[in-house]
Order: sequence, then structure tokens, then C-alpha cells
Amino acid sequence: MFTRVPARIDYPAMEERVLTFWREHRIFERSVAERAGAPPFVFYEGPPTANGLPHIGHIIPRTLKDLIPRYQTMRGRQVIRKAGWDTHGLPVELEVEKALGLSGKEDIERFGVERFIEECKKSVFTYEREWVRLTERIGFWLDLENAYVTYHQDYMESVWWALKEIHRRGLLYQGHRIVPYCPRCGTAVSSHEVALGYAEVDDPSVVVKFPIAGGVPAAFPGTWPADRPAAFLVWTTTPWTLPSNAGLAVNPAAEYALVDSDGDYLILAAALAEKVLRPGYRVLALARGREMVGLRYRPPFPFFADPGEDAAGGAFTVLPGDFVNLDEGTGVVHMAPAFGEDDMRLGAEYGLPVFQPVDARGRFTAEAAPYQGHFVKEADPLIIRDLSLAGLLYGEGRHRHTYPFCWRCDSPLLYYARRAWFIRMTAVRDELLANNETINWVP
Repeated sequence: MFTRVPARIDYPAMEERVLTFWREHRIFERSVAERAGAPPFVFYEGPPTANGLPHIGHIIPRTLKDLIPRYQTMRGRQVIRKAGWDTHGLPVELEVEKALGLSGKEDIERFGVERFIEECKKSVFTYEREWVRLTERIGFWLDLENAYVTYHQDYMESVWWALKEIHRRGLLYQGHRIVPYCPRCGTAVSSHEVALGYAEVDDPSVVVKFPIAGGVPAAFPGTWPADRPAAFLVWTTTPWTLPSNAGLAVNPAAEYALVDSDGDYLILAAALAEKVLRPGYRVLALARGREMVGLRYRPPFPFFADPGEDAAGGAFTVLPGDFVNLDEGTGVVHMAPAFGEDDMRLGAEYGLPVFQPVDARGRFTAEAAPYQGHFVKEADPLIIRDLSLAGLLYGEGRHRHTYPFCWRCDSPLLYYARRAWFIRMTAVRDELLANNETINWVP
């Protein structure tokens, strides 16, 4: 005899009957226990954070996560399915900060770090019941009774053990590198995370005069008065980095022009003169970028050296930079090793100092006294004003471009020189590639 099928099926009731049957007969647990001794297949869930409600976007990835273990179970393997809860990370901290009315590390320290940690622990399981319910309803079988929790001591100690082993193998090192950094969250951001937060913005752009020590360079053919001042023209969309200037870079193979613009003798890439200069300029002479390498100049701000004296340690010198292109700007690039990857690399090669007058909150320190306490982006107008008062501002405008923002808090990211810990992945490249060959990637 077949059970009569009603004309109208109550699907929610059917769902509850199936779930009740699974629970009462421990179907999932038996699917593991009854295959003891079979070839193992272990699944550790990439854990969710239960401080936010699950939604429709979680169903597809959790269904796909269930697909492979279920297939392996059907093949006769013993499939260990370990659930987990992600209880660390900035999303948790930001949510708790918002709930407590806090803003940043200083507020957290005033509130009390231990108290804040306890609030975070409470927060991470706010919606645990809803997550468990969704997981059961979509048929995602997991060992939820023995889930791993990332704030539990045994989990954290396993991470420390892994780091200890990496250190033991000589693969852990501390480096001073430029990293994308969020001053609001107080943490570096991975390249993957940077890609999540780009936005089109209008930033101030300035063309600045960098006076050359000794006047017109001898590289330009002609007879020039010994006391005739001249300056490099530099374009930047980050005026706030100018107080940290340590060098200039030119393209060694490019042609540069000495021009007379409204009585000022200026040097820039010849190919960009028409775009940058005011009407009525005159080209006086031409020279290659390589002929200007080694020239000294006076930085626009005197915070790290007496502008009237030569600086020690290779600072305030023109360097060759193959990365200098002639697509935009002036063909002369301002180098601030504290705030740029190319700047840091070239600076390390030629011994440029790293001038860092910005603290971890993205605010100027006493080393740049006129701007002390200002967030770097807020200091842009002040810096532009001071360049103008000093007679060093040739031009200004707005430049629309893509800029990275923190995907968690929407603060502008800074490319910032920080000491951080790194794993020497190049040392295990061959081992990684060999292991990769053993994995059946689909597609």
C-alpha cells in the first residue's frame, strides 16, 4: 500500500518531519560512525561569524560546501565534517565598537581591553541559533556539537604552534615594508582586501617647484648665469606626502626640457611640457634624464634637513627610475620612501632615508609641526597653502582616479612603511608547487 499523497502538500511541515527524523535517528552521526575504518575524507568548514544574521547569500556557498563531503560519503568514505565559528577579526570588533559608541583603539583602551574582549565574545554568538537553524534546514550536515571556535585556547595554541614551526624552519622574518594600511582600524590590509574597496575619487593635484642646488644644471647646453635659479617641476596627487620627500626620480632614457615659464627656469619631461605648462613658455635646451642623475635640490619642506645645506645619507638627490612614465605628470617623480612601494625599493637601493612624520592613526606628528594632529588627507589644503606662500606652487587642480578604501570601515587606505612579520614563501615555492600538483582542481 502507498501512502495517499494529498492534493496540497504542506512543504514546511514536510521539512520539519524530515529534520525531526534526521535528529531522532542521528542520521548524520551514523553516516560517519558506520563507515569507521573506511578511507577518510576530512572537511573543516571555513567558519562563519555568528554576530550577523545569515541571509540568502549564504545558502549557495553552504550548499556547495555540503556537495563534496556528501559525494565522498556516497563513495563509501568516512567523512569527518568539522563545523567552526570564526570569533576573531575586525568585523567583530567594529560591530562591538559601534554598539558601545567607541571609535578606534584609544577609545577601546579607555573602555578597558579585557572588558572589550568580553563584549566581543558575547557578540560573536548573537545569532548562533539562527545559523544552526539555517544549516539544518538546507541539509548542510556538520558536527555542530563539537565545533572549533577560534577564540578557544586550543585553537589559538595550534596557530602559535604553526608559527613556531615556521620560525624553526627559518621562514619567519620581520621586515620594514610598504603595506596598504587602514589608520582607522590600525591594521595592514591584504592585497585581496584592497581589491574590495576601490572607489572613484577626486583628489587635489599639485605641480610643485623643487629648487635645484647650484642653479641650471650643466647637462643643458648653453651659457647660464651662475646665480640663475632653476627648479624641477613635480606633479603629485598626494600633497600630504611632500613633507616626507627624500628624493626625485627621472626616466634615464627620456628627454627633459629646460624651459622659461613666466621668468622661471623649470625642468620637466619635454613630452609633457604642452600638457603641464602655462601658455607662452619657451624651450631653452634639452637633455636626457640620465644626465640629471645625482643632482641635488632643496625639498619643499625643511622638516628633515636645513634647506640651505646638502643633506647627508643620499637624501634630496635625483635618482634614475625606470618606472617613471610619460603618460601623465611631469616626468619627475617625488620620492617618499615612507609612503610608496617604488619609493621604498629605489630608496633602499640608493640609501635614501625614510622620513616618517605620520603616526599609526594617520596623523602628523611633531616632526611636521605645522600639521601636527591633522589627519593626512585633512592636511592637504594646509600644505597647498604653505607651498603657495613659499612661492613653490606652480599649479593645482583636481584629479579623478581610483583610490583604495578600507572595505570594513570606508576609511582611505595609506601606503605606509611599517615593521611587520612575514613568511618567506619564496623559500618553499618548489614544495608548494609539488603539493599543488597532488590536488584535483576543478575546473
